[in-house]
Amino acid sequence: MSDLGYILRKTRLEKKISLDDLQEVTKIRKRYLEAIEEGNYKVLPGSFYVRAFIKSYAEALGLDPNEVLNMYQSTLPAPTIEKPVVEAIRKNRSSVRNTEKMSRWASSLMFVCFILLIFGIVYYYTYKNYKGTPADEKPTQTQSPRITDSTNPSPSTSVNATGDGKATGLSTPTPTPAPTPTPPAVQVKFSATEKGVDNYIITGTANLNIQFKITGSCWIAVNELTPEGEKGTLLRQKLYNSGETDTFDLASSAFLNVGAASALQLMVNGTLVPVGDTPNPKRVQLNLQKS
Repeated sequence: MSDLGYILRKTRLEKKISLDDLQEVTKIRKRYLEAIEEGNYKVLPGSFYVRAFIKSYAEALGLDPNEVLNMYQSTLPAPTIEKPVVEAIRKNRSSVRNTEKMSRWASSLMFVCFILLIFGIVYYYTYKNYKGTPADEKPTQTQSPRITDSTNPSPSTSVNATGDGKATGLSTPTPTPAPTPTPPAVQVKFSATEKGVDNYIITGTANLNIQFKITGSCWIAVNELTPEGEKGTLLRQKLYNSGETDTFDLASSAFLNVGAASALQLMVNGTLVPVGDTPNPKRVQLNLQKS
């Protein structure tokens, strides 16, 4: 048994996870999992599957897959670097690709210029044929009656008899109240995938609401993130079964480590977040940005 296999087996036994449970979570055959623990990598289909299986095994146990893969890489001999033998052919292919790119770019530029020319012609003739309203067509203003022509002025329009020139009894307009600002709606937006982690930004809310709906056997670990974006408190680490649900209400960001993405339906503040339709591991970071 290799050092890597010993560490994986010891961690699995400490977490009280059987090979059958691990097979259900990772969708990897039991005999391949046993071969990884025993260091017998020749049993696995190929080197690509070895790395993929070891990564899935580590994530299902909550271990750092990069550290586990580095440990596996250290046990392999250094690969030999083969010198290229078709350098001239590659240069010719690169030259042909560059020529094709320039041709496509020139065609696109000509098409854009043609569209702009059409818009310019339409704008010119539209502006030239535009007719404004002549000044002599303005409606005639009706002459308002003078105060001196009124024989019986109402109290609301009476003039102050003191001669100070100020009108008394005039009603003042009621000020219009300012409209109440509408609070921003909660938004959950995908930002980027960095180092195998899908990052989402949540705005318009002070709290993070996470809801799980399990459609198959799935191992999930939930960590609360510190203000610096590092993993903090481990809130939950559990092997869920089909039909189970779970809810988390947090005042900070969170990190999810999912063993089988296709077995999880994830809702964040009422928005469905896609995690994948294959039974592969998935890591998701929910970044809460408070206003």
